[in-house]
Amino acid sequence: MSRSVTVIPGDGIGPEVTAAVLRVLDAAGARLDYDERAAGETALRYQGSPLPQETLDSIEANRVALKGPLTTPSGSGFRSVNVAIRKEFDLFANVRPVRTILPGGRYEDIDLVLIRENTEGLYVGVEHFIGMERDPKAAAESVMITTRFGSERIVRFAFDYAVANGRGKVTLAHKANILKHTQGLFLEVGRRMAERYADRVAFEDRIIDATAMFLVLDPYRFDVLVMENMFGDILSDLMAGLVGGL
Repeated sequence: MSRSVTVIPGDGIGPEVTAAVLRVLDAAGARLDYDERAAGETALRYQGSPLPQETLDSIEANRVALKGPLTTPSGSGFRSVNVAIRKEFDLFANVRPVRTILPGGRYEDIDLVLIRENTEGLYVGVEHFIGMERDPKAAAESVMITTRFGSERIVRFAFDYAVANGRGKVTLAHKANILKHTQGLFLEVGRRMAERYADRVAFEDRIIDATAMFLVLDPYRFDVLVMENMFGDILSDLMAGLVGGL
């Protein structure tokens, strides 16, 4: 019995890399039916929307989607098509494995997992300009949203992932030394959650900038890392650099 999968080729290099992935899946004997849909700049050009309802309906029906890189058109509307998809389906956990594929790089045998909270933080886009005198954009504010609910479910996910995959340690990266309330709440939740898993998974917390430094100096000291949205976005690129690229 085959499984239907929504395929969004994407923009730019998206169609090329997506086609390559489909060839690999076919060669591996995966029994899949591909339901190709558009999103991003391509969808805007041909369907008038960067995220057509039919694409969302396909993802909802199939429950599995393979998505290439997307370009978010400039101007009003979505801040990001990717963010819109995450919010639509409450995709709160962004799991990013980092493994050495080809030998001969800067590091050998890297095997890490970054788990990024996907629905909160600065990326919720609660921001605005503040006008002063004759300058309507004299200043700009962004609000970092951190909830106990969101923090608990992502940290719990990280520990459950570690247990299910035989991982030995979870590192929570944060900036609670500066962001006392938002990151302080995230850290508080992490420490309390760690107590429930103390007999199965080791836990540590590190300030985010120190985490970045030690990832470069000695990535082997880490295993599973969990952090808020923007930190995860940035560090996942750094970690990709350890193994040769995204």
